[in-house]
Parts: sequence; C-alpha cells; structure tokens
Amino acid sequence: MTSSSAPSRKALSKIAQNRLQKELVEWQVNPPVGFKHKVTDNIQRWVIEVNGAPGTLYANETYQLQVDFPEHYPMEAPQVIFLPPAPLHPHIYSNGHICLDILYDSWSPAMTVSSICISILSMLSSSTTKQRPADNDRYVKNCKNGRSPKETRWWFHDDKV
Repeated sequence: MTSSSAPSRKALSKIAQNRLQKELVEWQVNPPVGFKHKVTDNIQRWVIEVNGAPGTLYANETYQLQVDFPEHYPMEAPQVIFLPPAPLHPHIYSNGHICLDILYDSWSPAMTVSSICISILSMLSSSTTKQRPADNDRYVKNCKNGRSPKETRWWFHDDKV
C-alpha cells in the first residue's frame, strides 16, 4: 500500500477526535525520542519520521510511518505501515506492512501513537539482520489492490527479532 492509496474511512467519532487532539498535544510537548510528526491538516492520517537508533543496524537511517486512524480509535487499532522504501527487517514486508502483534491482536485502547512508535523502534533496534520476511514475495503479491494489513491473519511466532 502506498501513501496514495487509503483505506475507505469513515469520519472520526467525537471520542476519537478528542483522543487524537490530546495525543497530538502530548506529542508536541513530549515527543518520543527518534520520531518527528510531519504536520498536515488531516488528523485522521499522521505521517511520522522514524530515525534509526544509534548503535543499531538502522543507525543514521530515516523512514516514514503512515498511521491511519479508524472511526472508533482508540477502541480499534490504527493501521500503521511504512511508506516506501520500507526498512529491510524480518517483520516488515516490502509493501510497508508490519508484523507486530500490538497493531492487531494485542491492541489495547490504553496504547497511544507514541507507544506504537516506541514498540516499532524497539523492534527495529533488536534486529540482528537486515532481510525481508521469508514469505515477502507471496504476501506482497496477495496484497495487491490496496489490501489493508488489518485484513491479514498474522501469525506471531518470532519474538526474538
């Protein structure tokens, strides 16, 4: 999925709007280290610059995350993908989809954009190899036509990377 394709979205609920406004203010006051929110006029889609942590395979590298918020955020997880080019990582597909349990099955309304970012940076930082998932080509082929990563039945079996 690229930045030009977007999941069909309904307008944010009042609860979601209030929550995102609160998170945005908190981000401006206390942004997570290594991340920069790229300001736009669309509160329902955030683009976040990710800087690889020093001393890791991704040091001095910069990537962009796209976060799309659903109508019922935070009761429903946002869709989070890397915009091209996605980092080479065993849990990140070449189309930007991220295999990380907190984005799907383990989502909690207590999580925030900041906590998602910290989890993604931790995942990147703990990697010992730069490579695509073994099933990258098959998965990406099956995701043609803008399929959302939230439509995937993820199998979370590797917590070492």
